[in-house]
Amino acid sequence: MTTVITGATGHIGVNLIPALLEQGRMVRAVIHRTKPAIADPNLDVVKGDIGDVDSLCRAFEGADVVYHLAAAISLSKKDWPLVEKTNVVGTRNVVEACLRLGVRRLVSFSSIHAIADNDDCIDESCTLNDLSCRHPYDRSKAAAERALRDGIERGLDTVIVSPTGVIGPYDWAPSFMGQALLMMVSGKLPARITGGFNWVDVRDVVAGAMAAEQKAVNGAKYILSGHWVSIAGITLAVHQIAGSKVPSFIIPTRFVSFIAPLVELLYKVRKQPVLFTRMAMDSICGYGQISHDRATRELGYKPRRFEQTISDTLAWFGQNGYI
Repeated sequence: MTTVITGATGHIGVNLIPALLEQGRMVRAVIHRTKPAIADPNLDVVKGDIGDVDSLCRAFEGADVVYHLAAAISLSKKDWPLVEKTNVVGTRNVVEACLRLGVRRLVSFSSIHAIADNDDCIDESCTLNDLSCRHPYDRSKAAAERALRDGIERGLDTVIVSPTGVIGPYDWAPSFMGQALLMMVSGKLPARITGGFNWVDVRDVVAGAMAAEQKAVNGAKYILSGHWVSIAGITLAVHQIAGSKVPSFIIPTRFVSFIAPLVELLYKVRKQPVLFTRMAMDSICGYGQISHDRATRELGYKPRRFEQTISDTLAWFGQNGYI
């Protein structure tokens, strides 16, 4: 039987594909535009559109397990139409296609941002965001989880995994944090920011998701978190590994959030990635303690040291011409 991956060319997808292939599986990558930079006789690449149920049915034909990773990640409050279409409607379509094709198990990737940041310690019991949430991406991921719950009620065997901030190698795009790390290495980060977030290695996310596929009961949800590290702490780790310059200027996160529209304009003029949006600053001001106790207890999940993640990621960037 075949294991299918949507969003196969994303950061998690390109780490998941080889891990599945190493188990001797037949893997089918569903792509929209670009192909994954992986060649293997057991890897089948097909075009598909999560906005089209019939397209997904063709892609899922013969699938035993589907990993649903396809998502639109946005740091802008203007992107609700995009994130609703991709994250909410797309997830509903994946559920529908799995039900029509009789897929045995769906492993769907949510996000820590689906959970309302209202508690001192975040775990799987915490409430999802609702329509009052001002961040479109967060609201869309919560709505996508509710679509998954509807699918479970209709008989679809589903497991949900919720990573925190993902960092790691094989970051071809590169991702939001991959771009930030490259800016730190090149000395283009103008200042250190006081906030931080919970960061997890992409390889640990893959291992946790695969363990959930094998061990979880229907309807289970697992937070795949790592370690809380400040932006200043990441900057220092990059400096220690790569010898990069450490910005001497320190700016409170709340101040960056206040001037975010001007910062966004500056980076657009410089034709550099716009990383410091108000939404991004809001994110690194919240979500303090995030528990992965359930994943550790039930799946054997154990995130590696953050310093090892940074070292491996910078090494991969160097080996592939980004640095």
